[in-house]
Amino acid sequence: MSQQRTLQQGQPAAAQGLSKRTLGVPALVFMIIAASAPLTVIAGGTPSNFAVTGVVGIPLSFIVLGACLALFAVGYSAMSAHIRNAGAFYAYIAQGLGRAAGVGAAWVALVAYNAMQIGIYGLFGFASASFIGSKIGSEIPWWATALAGFAIVGWLGVNKVDLSVKVIAVLVGLEFLAVIVFDIVALAVQPEGVSGAGMAPSNLFTAGVGAALAFSIAGFMGFESAAIYSEEAKDPKRSIARATYIAVAVISLFYAFSAWATTIATGPGQVVARSQEFGPDLLFVFLTEHAGTVIADITQVLFITSLLAALIAFHNAVARYVFSLGREGVIPRQLAYVSPRSHAPVAGSLVQSGLALLLLVVFAIAGTGSELGPLYPVLTFFTWLTNTGAFGLVLLLVLISAAVIGYFRKHGEGYSAWTKLVAPALAVASLGAVFILIVVNFNVLIGSDGLSTLSWLLPAIVVLPGLAGVGWGLHLKSSRPELYAGIGHGGFED
Repeated sequence: MSQQRTLQQGQPAAAQGLSKRTLGVPALVFMIIAASAPLTVIAGGTPSNFAVTGVVGIPLSFIVLGACLALFAVGYSAMSAHIRNAGAFYAYIAQGLGRAAGVGAAWVALVAYNAMQIGIYGLFGFASASFIGSKIGSEIPWWATALAGFAIVGWLGVNKVDLSVKVIAVLVGLEFLAVIVFDIVALAVQPEGVSGAGMAPSNLFTAGVGAALAFSIAGFMGFESAAIYSEEAKDPKRSIARATYIAVAVISLFYAFSAWATTIATGPGQVVARSQEFGPDLLFVFLTEHAGTVIADITQVLFITSLLAALIAFHNAVARYVFSLGREGVIPRQLAYVSPRSHAPVAGSLVQSGLALLLLVVFAIAGTGSELGPLYPVLTFFTWLTNTGAFGLVLLLVLISAAVIGYFRKHGEGYSAWTKLVAPALAVASLGAVFILIVVNFNVLIGSDGLSTLSWLLPAIVVLPGLAGVGWGLHLKSSRPELYAGIGHGGFED
């Protein structure tokens, strides 16, 4: 049965919905890839992975994880043909595992997406302040450039989504171009020749494989975000699935190839040592040495804009989750306010911006005079929050895979056993294993020596709101059954 559940009484009149039929498959793919931030992963994440784990087979990890996420996409994409809701994970889990579980998932998603988005300001502030400071010969505080990025993201968040897409499309295209230039130069230099060491299973499945996979999965975060824009897609029954499959394929293959090119650039025998020496500067140092300062500077600028694109993409995701929850009354309905002019989820956007500003101020004050020096926002703000976000998002991927099985028990007519049971079950198993690896290696991901307060506190910041959300959902079931009945059904269902 097709239906659109209308807004209940008391909801702001302006909140009549997001833009309809605005985004096609290319736009959705750009939004997904922007959140995954290709240049950030290759320039920042990949060298850090080599350096921390000592594993040469990092390129192969992207293929392995791409296969896991392809399994996830089978059921996820099939479900997207039936459910159109800006609170994607929330709606999917509510309709597959139960409404109370959906509320819990929504609160986990809010924490995780906010953590990912806000944490990126730390790296953005550091990278942009360092680059500008090096060119003008004067030190600039990281929080000053982070605030400039904050203003741009906040402004785009309250405007039409297609404006954000246009900005992101340009930035993502330039990101790919920059990484391709690095790949070409790497293959031309090849100090140890062209080697398949980075793709050899024996170089991945070693003692450090757990930490390696835990690091690499963070590079995919955002791939699932097409469904968040399902209410704004031109052809949601087809475009969400197509965009998700394209994004998984592009991200996994491109990351694997470029990480492999990194091993060729330094030589497989030196990639770990060079990564430990230069960290996220490895790509820029290499380009300076072999392509010239101008190319290296352009790439650094594109690295900064890569982070800006990711900030915009995650900001839009959070704003739509807030809109979806407010529309259904799970949180105050005023938070579902949508601009009648731009059809942007203004209230959700402002809430996300407010939280980001608060944490920016807190970390800026806390970092004053820190012994970590200029790296403070990277080693704390960025590392702590983005790994916390990845922890929450992988947990949600596991729950979504289980929800697919639950949903198609009732709505599985016309689907094969592979789509409604086998692939989702394999996704639960494989992504569940990755989630366990993240838990076991969380201290490594946040740069902590052994177990520490942060190694359990940060995951708790994700898990406890989820449990509280389940409790709130059960409370609504008994106290407001009419509201509870609409949980996860605020968009469209076929």
